[in-house]
Amino acid sequence: MYPEPAHHRPAERAVTTYQPTPIPPPVVVHPAPAVPVQPGTVPAIASIVLPDGRVVTGYAIDHPQPTPVVAKPAVSRAAVNVALGGVGFLAVSAGLLLLTSFIAALTAFVSQLIILAAVIFGGWIAVQVLSTGGHKGGTTVNIRRAVFKRNHFHG
Repeated sequence: MYPEPAHHRPAERAVTTYQPTPIPPPVVVHPAPAVPVQPGTVPAIASIVLPDGRVVTGYAIDHPQPTPVVAKPAVSRAAVNVALGGVGFLAVSAGLLLLTSFIAALTAFVSQLIILAAVIFGGWIAVQVLSTGGHKGGTTVNIRRAVFKRNHFHG
């Protein structure tokens, strides 16, 4: 599947030496004469005269204009988002802390109310059960033998 590795001895390698090519002196180039063009119009075909006298004719093309670069704000957008997220998190954390404190205080208050009600109710029951003294009014019920005649009670 893969080729077998070829083992070469170091002496078999050929050594190649490259010499730099000297750069000729610069050639003086004269600018091409400007072709008169009507203002506001682009000719369909343009001709250019090269410095050596040759004439090159071709279609005139508009050079593409680079898109303007939008100025970046002084502060990065990501930095603003991170900062706003931090402020929001701080506000939510403080609100949750206050909410948990409120719930804890409300729970303690309700439990104290329940204890107070139990103490008062328990005291009232204790007074009722342990009170001494005679009978204080109410209805006396005497239980005796009752006679029923024709589904009518006769006491």
